Amino acid sequence: MNRMSALDGVRVLDFSKVLAGPMCAQYLGDLGADVIKMEPMEHGDDTRRYPPFMQNGDDSDGTIFLSVNRNKRSFALDLKTEGGRQACHKLAMTADIVIESYGPGVAERLGIGHEALMAANPRLIHCSISGYGNTGPMKEGKGYDAVLQAFSGMLSITGEPGGKPARSPFSPVDQGTGLYALAGILAALYERTRTGRGARVEASLFDTSVGFLGYILQGFWKTGREPQPPGSAHDSLCPYEVFDTADRPVLLGVANDVLWRKFCAVAGVPALAEDERFRTNASRVAHRVETVATVSALLARRSREDWMAALSAAGVPVSPVHSLGEMVAHPHTSEVAMVQRYSHPVYGELNTVAMPVKLDGQRSRTDRPAPLLGQHTHDILRELGYDDAAIGALAEAGAINLARTGQELATR
Repeated sequence: MNRMSALDGVRVLDFSKVLAGPMCAQYLGDLGADVIKMEPMEHGDDTRRYPPFMQNGDDSDGTIFLSVNRNKRSFALDLKTEGGRQACHKLAMTADIVIESYGPGVAERLGIGHEALMAANPRLIHCSISGYGNTGPMKEGKGYDAVLQAFSGMLSITGEPGGKPARSPFSPVDQGTGLYALAGILAALYERTRTGRGARVEASLFDTSVGFLGYILQGFWKTGREPQPPGSAHDSLCPYEVFDTADRPVLLGVANDVLWRKFCAVAGVPALAEDERFRTNASRVAHRVETVATVSALLARRSREDWMAALSAAGVPVSPVHSLGEMVAHPHTSEVAMVQRYSHPVYGELNTVAMPVKLDGQRSRTDRPAPLLGQHTHDILRELGYDDAAIGALAEAGAINLARTGQELATR
């Protein structure tokens, strides 16, 4: 299977864990980079132990781990040992990019901070992912997606009107931070072609969460009014939310006045488009309660299937409120190949979500399934020039984990 090869020849050391950093590194791997996941010896990445698990048993991997660690090799080591640090530094001399997500000062104590690694390898791009950044009074704070949703104010504007705050369950702050880190790394990689020097890239969950709130904050600064949880509605557009039909709900997206007139025509009430309360989007927002009530009454008259056909034919944005299973089974999902199949040496045939971008019409593929812990430690050390005796000595000293090698996988 072929994947996009824009980053062929680029080596990445991924010291990060959980979601933001691993997703960033996975996308670098999808683009062709050689990504080596640098994992703690005993348990590896935390998400290996997050349920649901692929199999019963303590040594099975969690599904979250598999979702963000394809196209990587696993190197399991103890950076607190002299042998582990030496092997790591030798490997860093061959790297183009390092990604880490340790707490403040930890990377420096382990000898993999940006100053130490970039002094030895001036072309290195060192990316640090943290909760609140490396400066400011919150720099020591623990960074978790839900915590930053709360700290940033996101939770104050999510959920149903009058209800409890609702966490966005797909971890947008983590995933967004991974994407911002990816953008910074790719920019630094391009800049290096001109300067010959590496760069320090910093991304944080706090910065991402504030960045996501940009247009909402712009309105807050103008009005001085704290936005309230809108449910599925939009503070600046109306009608633009979920409505019940005669059987199942739809999301109606009337984003401008042309679409409003089209909707009114399809609904059989063209005169409604000229009602002063509803004629413009601004007036509909000002009369939101009346607008929503009127549209609700109209949509309740017909089935979801009827509305989908009629509104889609007229060019009015509308969608069923799909379950995940419905989305995955939809013909469009299959046609665009965002869900792909691959073979894992232990867990068999699996699905994965592809990188959501194409280059010259080509989608990335899974050349390597998410690795087992320490699966490639031996092979990577051999690439660095260690012979079997030296590798054995490192294992005996507790510096590396050889528990899962290619030979072992063949016997499982």
